Amino acid sequence: MYSKESHLRSVIKGLSWRIIATSDTILAVLLITCLFGNCSIGSALKIGAIEFVIKLFIYYAHERIWQKLNKTSAITKRKSLYKTISWRIIATSTTFIVSGAVLKSFNEVALFIALLEAASKFILYYGHERLWLKLPIGYFHKFIKKNK
Repeated sequence: MYSKESHLRSVIKGLSWRIIATSDTILAVLLITCLFGNCSIGSALKIGAIEFVIKLFIYYAHERIWQKLNKTSAITKRKSLYKTISWRIIATSTTFIVSGAVLKSFNEVALFIALLEAASKFILYYGHERLWLKLPIGYFHKFIKKNK
C-alpha cells in the first residue's frame, strides 16, 4: 500500500535539498563572476541566501503538487526524471531572475550562472530524489515521537 509523504518529510527534504543546492549556487556564482573578471563572494552569498528562502517555499509547493499527482505506489526512475525536469525549469528560471536582480543586469553572467546551475543541479537533484526514496515514508514521524 502506497502512503503519501507527510508535510514534515517534505519540509525536511526541502531543507536538505536547499543546503546542497545553495552551496552549489554560491560556488556557481563565484565561478562565473570570476570568469567574467568580477569575482564577488558578496554577490554569491547574497544570491545563495535569497534563493535559499525563496526556493524553500517553491520546493515545498513542488513536492506537495507531485504528491497529489502520484496516484500509484511505484515511483520509477522515469517519474523521478520528470520531477527533476519540472523542478529544473522552475529553479533555473528563479536563479536567472535572482542573479540578474542581485547583479543588476540580466546579461550573459546571469544566464551562465543559471545554465551552470541547471547542469550541476540536474544531477544533484536526481540523486537527492532517489536517495530520499530509500528512506521509509514514516521514518521522521517515528523518530520524532521516539525522541519526545
